[in-house]
Amino acid sequence: MVMRKILLLFFISYYVVMVYGQNIQTTRMMYGDSSRIGQPYTKDPFVVNFKGRYLMYYTIPAAKDQSIGWGIGIAESSNLMNWKKIGELNPLSSDSHEYRGICAPCAIIRDGKVHLFYQTYGNGSADAICHAYSLDGVHFERNRTNPVFRPTGDWNCGRAIDAEVFNYKGKYYLYFATRDKAYKRQLLGVAVTSANSTFDRGSWKQACSAPILEPVLPWEGNCVEAPSIIKRNGKLYMFYAGNYNNSPQQIGVAESEDGLTWRRCFTEPFVPCGQKDEWNSSESGHPGIFDDKKRSYLFFQGNNTNGKTWLLSNIEVLWNKKLPYLVMN
Repeated sequence: MVMRKILLLFFISYYVVMVYGQNIQTTRMMYGDSSRIGQPYTKDPFVVNFKGRYLMYYTIPAAKDQSIGWGIGIAESSNLMNWKKIGELNPLSSDSHEYRGICAPCAIIRDGKVHLFYQTYGNGSADAICHAYSLDGVHFERNRTNPVFRPTGDWNCGRAIDAEVFNYKGKYYLYFATRDKAYKRQLLGVAVTSANSTFDRGSWKQACSAPILEPVLPWEGNCVEAPSIIKRNGKLYMFYAGNYNNSPQQIGVAESEDGLTWRRCFTEPFVPCGQKDEWNSSESGHPGIFDDKKRSYLFFQGNNTNGKTWLLSNIEVLWNKKLPYLVMN
């Protein structure tokens, strides 16, 4: 009888541990698109809630045979955890700006349409921001004036990547990453347009004559990029990536009252890279903050292969009256 009780307790304990362990494994979103190169390579996430479903736009690499350049994948979800790929937006082979690739999407919802902002890829200092729109979130019509924005001024090389568009105080703010004239340091800038803008080329007015954020902290190396904006506590918060990929790239936070002048909230990374052997030990990078039903989720990319593979995940961001914070699993 005693032995039978011991065995029963053992199997109950084993079952609890197994079920609990499975729950731990399923509490973290992990998404990888292997369609292009046979292994997960999925970067630059951006999520919206459109017509009752979550859509995630992200970067996918060129095909192995180079038959198609870098593109934008589209996945849908009902719970922000499980994602299914439903489409792609690929570069136009006939377009002198796009044919090498497009990537780093940002999406906003206006007047029943998804407006997608993305960058050209592989053109060096000539890379620029483009715009497209969609009635269903999957099939897009390009802006006839593409590319719609490149920066000017002595402080940058003319390049614009990593678009983030946010509506604030009656204007749309276009945040972008660029580089200095030496093409060494990655910097952030901003342009603005009206609330009823067509988003065409010429509608954007550059709103800075110097970087609005540049790398100064040791962990940021020579790079700040991938700005992602949310409004909380009557001000804007910018989640941004510091350092170049796998250097390691990590995520910081800055705040602003006017959308133009920014100050850092922390001197250390808000989301650091993982420890050795964790899925994101090579980096936690390129954030995409998503507000949904009064809850905030930070999507980001990571890997532990020094960039041979890439996965996407998310973590909930909590807020007090002053700052965002995390409760780490």
